Amino acid sequence: MKNFFHQNCAGSTELFDRIAAVCDGLIYVSETDAPVVPFAASAATEITREAILHESGRDANAQIEMIAFSDFFDRLTAIKDWFGERETMRAQKYLELRGLLDASLSELKVFRIGAIRLSIFVVGKDKNGCVMGVTTTAVET
Repeated sequence: MKNFFHQNCAGSTELFDRIAAVCDGLIYVSETDAPVVPFAASAATEITREAILHESGRDANAQIEMIAFSDFFDRLTAIKDWFGERETMRAQKYLELRGLLDASLSELKVFRIGAIRLSIFVVGKDKNGCVMGVTTTAVET
């Protein structure tokens, strides 16, 4: 999966690079494992479903669902008794990502686009007004 960086957010490259560093090697586990990569779009006054569909290159009629930032990360950061070292390290990395996004972005939202093969965008606005965060894919049948 490629990194998404909009050239109009050149003033936000430091944050983008920090997000990329936390994402390095991080995967999202579903019926297929997918890398988590940084995402930056153009500046926006508001983060809307329509804006995310446009920035992601998806059709305006695509199925899209918005879920709470905390709901998305609660599952990913919970450490279970049965976790091995790999699962614990992944949960800790998600905790680090959650903290970075929460401290650096406002208006945090999570969008799930599609059905079965989903594109997931975890986004907020940085201090320059750029829409930024991470994206990944999931397969859910």
